[in-house]
Amino acid sequence: MLNGMSVDVEDWFQVGAFERVIDKADWDGLERRVERNTDAVLELFAEEGVHATFFTLGWVAERHPELIRRVVGAGHEVASHGWDHRRVFTMTADEFRADIRRARAALEDAGGMRITGYRAPSFSIDARTPWAHQVLAEEGYAYSSSVAPVRHDHYGWRDAPRYAFRPLADASLVEVPVTVAEIAGRRLATGGGFFRLLPAAITDYAVRQVNGQGRPAMFYFHPWEIDPDQPRVRGAPLRSRVRHYSRLGAMAGKLRGLLRRHRWGRVDAAVAA
Repeated sequence: MLNGMSVDVEDWFQVGAFERVIDKADWDGLERRVERNTDAVLELFAEEGVHATFFTLGWVAERHPELIRRVVGAGHEVASHGWDHRRVFTMTADEFRADIRRARAALEDAGGMRITGYRAPSFSIDARTPWAHQVLAEEGYAYSSSVAPVRHDHYGWRDAPRYAFRPLADASLVEVPVTVAEIAGRRLATGGGFFRLLPAAITDYAVRQVNGQGRPAMFYFHPWEIDPDQPRVRGAPLRSRVRHYSRLGAMAGKLRGLLRRHRWGRVDAAVAA
């Protein structure tokens, strides 16, 4: 089965864990590492013969248009991650529409392709945003991968389906939740930091569970997760620092193993399969 491999393209200072200690007004003055890290991801995918979807911030596309063109040129899909990592549940429907329009314009201008996929920053489409999928459909998106069907202190919509579903009555949009493992009635997240910190066997188990139901799995990570030399943020909560910096040096090797053990491709291809 073809599973969705996805990369959330944001820089080390744009993550949700640091949103209360790094002001967005200061972003342009910080060291940017997103281009070099994403290029390293592209090299890894090329070596393993994998194509993926790069959910990219409009902020990044505006400042690094050549990076977007390299992603497209390598045969990968570029999709939207919103403008500047603002969580959906902090916006009104009108603000959300403006955010995704601005991001799409920057991405399409940079890459010269149509954007049809979206992922909410920090998987922030949940029970608090009943209007979000409707707005995405009205704006012409074919799919979203914005739901984490878990209970977690940072994000999550525990009661959401584990598998791809159509949230609107007119079936015009597909929502593809990030894959979780279900063990003894509990749901465990598997991508990003969870993949870095937990045994890879948990992710393998989750992929097999989902594939066993005839559904594609959805995996995600970030370019900064393969960058152990990134700057350290002072003043961030201890829990955030532990989650963000732990096992960065091991991530590339773990990813390579995951790429070899399952069949991966672009999200648009996995949705269509």
